[in-house]
Amino acid sequence: MPVLLFLTGVIVQISISRGGIPKRPVTEAIITPFGLEGDAHAHPEIHGRPQEAVLLMTAETVDELAVRGYPVYYGAMGENLTTRGLDRRLLRVGQRFRIGPALIELTRIRVPCSSQDVYGPEIKSEVYDAPVKAGDTTSCRWAMSGFYAAVVRPGMIRVNDEITLESELA
Repeated sequence: MPVLLFLTGVIVQISISRGGIPKRPVTEAIITPFGLEGDAHAHPEIHGRPQEAVLLMTAETVDELAVRGYPVYYGAMGENLTTRGLDRRLLRVGQRFRIGPALIELTRIRVPCSSQDVYGPEIKSEVYDAPVKAGDTTSCRWAMSGFYAAVVRPGMIRVNDEITLESELA
């Protein structure tokens, strides 16, 4: 029987946009199987499907990129949920997290795209490398690019809500 990791953090920002990046902060949002109400994607043919309803990224990653000189801030990388306290190195496909009444399931690592070049074309290699692409969780860049999630149970979520691991590999 797998050992359930204890992963908990807090939602420090919820972000939406009319399409593309950056996404702008809101204090609360209804999360649905199609994403956050009021959020849109610039290229819905590429992302925004139910298996990619929301993008989660850690505040620690954004902070680290800013310290390295990239002009990023919460929401800049296109994430919907910016968390603090979750160790990105422990995030895995199939984990389910509770946020208020909602439940999300991590579905896949996000592959950076050219829209992020606005922050410097090298930012993509800062957050994603060949080992990450191969699924190597020991890469120092693991989950820096963010994790897509499906919405298992919709609900209202708010800034400062706790995000807690409910189960491993559904």
